[in-house]
Amino acid sequence: MTTAPTHADLATWLVEAAEAVAGIVTAQHSTPPSRSYLQPVLGPLAAGPDVVGELAFRLEDLLTEEYPATPAVLFTVASYASALGWLTESLAELTQVVDLLCTRAGLPGTADAGAGSASEVAGFDMTAYSTADQQAIVALADEADLPPGLYLHVLGGALVACAAFAEACTEITSGLFEDARELMDESVSAVPLGGEGPGSLPTLVRSLLSRMETAE
Repeated sequence: MTTAPTHADLATWLVEAAEAVAGIVTAQHSTPPSRSYLQPVLGPLAAGPDVVGELAFRLEDLLTEEYPATPAVLFTVASYASALGWLTESLAELTQVVDLLCTRAGLPGTADAGAGSASEVAGFDMTAYSTADQQAIVALADEADLPPGLYLHVLGGALVACAAFAEACTEITSGLFEDARELMDESVSAVPLGGEGPGSLPTLVRSLLSRMETAE
């Protein structure tokens, strides 16, 4: 059996995972003018799968090393697995929303794609915007070959989806950092994972359980 890693080693793994997840939110990706309405989500969509792969690879390492089942090791594995599961779910949700937005915009390869499929949003009123804003909106919409109202509708959906994904990443990152802090305090050794009370579980596990209870 492999010698158990130190608390500092385990904490470092969680910190590295937190930094990787945080990096998804700020990731940038080049966006052609014809797809500018997707700019808010292209960075996370491009970076997300790589981070999921990295976390999955590291988790596999943790599991295959056959470390002694100390409270600190089990605590780390539980935190890491929760982060990976939460991130994977959030990325899948983002991908689904973006797919719907692409369909709404009539992009090739989507269910409603085709000539003339991109129709204006009912009730859209350009007069609600200033002259300068109207000109900017029309210019962007023309480059994307979309009606102005539909352009704003899809762009707004992308912004909302990006914000929701960023919120999930922030929660994951905060949880990983908090769990790393507990490891560095070496308070985990004194807390049996099978014990009673929320203090026996990593922050991310408690957060996921709370979300499940709210959903019910």
